[in-house]
Amino acid sequence: MNNFSIITEFLLMEFSSKWELQVLHAVLFLMIYLATLMGNLLTVAAIITDPQLHCPMYFFLSNLSLLDICAISVTLPKFIVNSLSGIHSLSLLGCAAQIFFFDFFASAEFALLVAMSYDRFVAICHPLHYGIIMSPVRCLWAAAGSWLSGFVYSAVHTYNMFRLPFYGSNLIHQFFCDIPHVLKVSTSDVFQTEFLLIVASLGVMLFCFAFLIASYARIFSNILKIPSEEGRYKAISTCSPQLMILILFLISIMISVLRDTSDTSPIQNLLIAMIYTVLPPFMNPIIYSLRNQKVTVAMSQIIRRMFPPILKNIKN
Repeated sequence: MNNFSIITEFLLMEFSSKWELQVLHAVLFLMIYLATLMGNLLTVAAIITDPQLHCPMYFFLSNLSLLDICAISVTLPKFIVNSLSGIHSLSLLGCAAQIFFFDFFASAEFALLVAMSYDRFVAICHPLHYGIIMSPVRCLWAAAGSWLSGFVYSAVHTYNMFRLPFYGSNLIHQFFCDIPHVLKVSTSDVFQTEFLLIVASLGVMLFCFAFLIASYARIFSNILKIPSEEGRYKAISTCSPQLMILILFLISIMISVLRDTSDTSPIQNLLIAMIYTVLPPFMNPIIYSLRNQKVTVAMSQIIRRMFPPILKNIKN
């Protein structure tokens, strides 16, 4: 230990030494960030203002949009500021905060997707008992449980990673404090404990994944039994957005967990991180607006209220 100094701050990877390219990165990510915020905020506003969307499915969707806003706000704003200022340092406390909040929102989103799949299972497989099973109180408890489980899961991981000082190189080969890169400079005791925690959490995720497969298998088997083609199409349209979002989320999680961080270039690190930090929050409102006509109509009504003079001039 005498040959190493204790790390008090981390240096995030600089993806280009040219200031022009750094500004280009900042502008590009700022546009993605603003588009993500606008899409998810419009989704939440549409659900709140439209009485037709006051049902469990859209209640869970509004929570999902809030989690997406929070998750992308943990990483992108700091990266945009760093690219414009040229300062790529991050304090130890700031790194711990990034890991805690990113883990918090990501794990809460996974728990919420499980609740959303159960909601669709009840709606399609037990439609006569849907109002009783998915009561407002139970929906509220399911959403609160998703947020709480994410908080507890993240708190355990963050405490374990930062309970001992860091030694060695403080260079993080990523644009934010990512767990695999931070573990590289952690002590062996922390690494072993974190490995056990990750294995345990993967066991829970596999159990949830088996539950999801069983739920959607029952859903599609019941859809195939619907006699009319219109009924089958309507049933598929109500559960397909959740399924697409779930698949996108699971792919991003698998990439983040199974990827090899030892032999990747900075650009590869950036692109890989984009898949599991930026793509799900950016794509979720697009998936719902394209696949759900009620959400699309509610969003268009809000846009008309926000920009009535501009829309009138365009029509004229």
